[in-house]
Order: sequence, then structure tokens, then C-alpha cells
Amino acid sequence: MRERTFTAIVHKEDDIYVAECPEVGTVSQGYTIEEAIENLREATELYLEEFPLPETERPI
Repeated sequence: MRERTFTAIVHKEDDIYVAECPEVGTVSQGYTIEEAIENLREATELYLEEFPLPETERPI
């Protein structure tokens, strides 16, 4: 399995941080930035186990 890099966009809503991966469409949250990103990583991994993305080559 090839390692891939995804984007995490994090913003604060009231007292929680919301993290989103725009390439996959997964969203998660946490009380700290680190917790939100870790929860997003877990959600994204679980999503990709069920719905894998097609293998693509990056343009030069």
C-alpha cells in the first residue's frame, strides 16, 4: 500500500476544533487541535478502508 498525504483544514467553533479533509470529505472534531487532527486521521483511515481512492500518479 502506497503512502498518501492529505490536507487537514482546522477551524474553531465555540469550544471545539473541527478538522476536515477536503480530498476525501471526512470531518471530525476535538477539544484541542491535536485531538481534532488525530480523530480526523482515524475517520479518514476508516473511510478509505471501505471506499479506497483510485491510484493516481502525481503530475510532474
